[in-house]
Amino acid sequence: MAQIEHFTVERDRTRLSGLLTPRPPVDGTERTGGAGPVHGVVRRMRAFRAGWHPSDGVAVFNRVYLTVTEEIVRQIDTGRFADPHAAATLDVLFAERYLAAVDAAAAGLRTPACWRPLFQYRRHPGVRPLQFALAGINAHIGHDLARAVVDTCEVLGCEPADVEGDFDRVGDTLVALEERIREDLMPGPDLLEIADPLTHLLGTWSLERAREAAWAAARVMWGLRALPDLAEEFVERMDAGAGLVGRCLLTPLR
Repeated sequence: MAQIEHFTVERDRTRLSGLLTPRPPVDGTERTGGAGPVHGVVRRMRAFRAGWHPSDGVAVFNRVYLTVTEEIVRQIDTGRFADPHAAATLDVLFAERYLAAVDAAAAGLRTPACWRPLFQYRRHPGVRPLQFALAGINAHIGHDLARAVVDTCEVLGCEPADVEGDFDRVGDTLVALEERIREDLMPGPDLLEIADPLTHLLGTWSLERAREAAWAAARVMWGLRALPDLAEEFVERMDAGAGLVGRCLLTPLR
């Protein structure tokens, strides 16, 4: 386990230092049976959906993320992105961080701090489905998204500004689906009772603000590539901060 954790730290340090050899962009535009890596991500999340109990907190988030990913893949396949290769690369590298957290948890390994609360509380009877969904989105946006932007720039050999359009379109898709997600998972009537603690908890987190913070963090990380020690500390603090917010979002309410 210590060797695995050491390898992960060294791999991430290499990425942050900008020393990773650029790889060909991920091809997510194949039309023949969904053969590309981006379609492979969708297949994995569909397998999770089939294998996990619907009330499992990670399963709740997975259903939400699958819906978002399927919509992004549809947009890639129908030419909605100006650069489908770059969009698919960002989508896959973004999803890989969630999938890696699932694999680590399944293997009994330590997950990133941002994901730890969701895996720890995934079967807690006092946490509502919407809380699970928001905690997963917080982890993925609050930590993984910025790192995925940096990964994408390293793979494509470009600057963050070059993928900003794809970043914004992915973010717009998330925002468009957020209202539907809240409606699907919101308990009771359309308007919660003002005394319901969930009403107040929902007001403490904003997808739009999280997305803006992720873009700012990606730009900082890109600028710190020549300072690997400082970059590593920045990422660790970002991870810990997202984990703290996630733990608050998962406060048992019943």
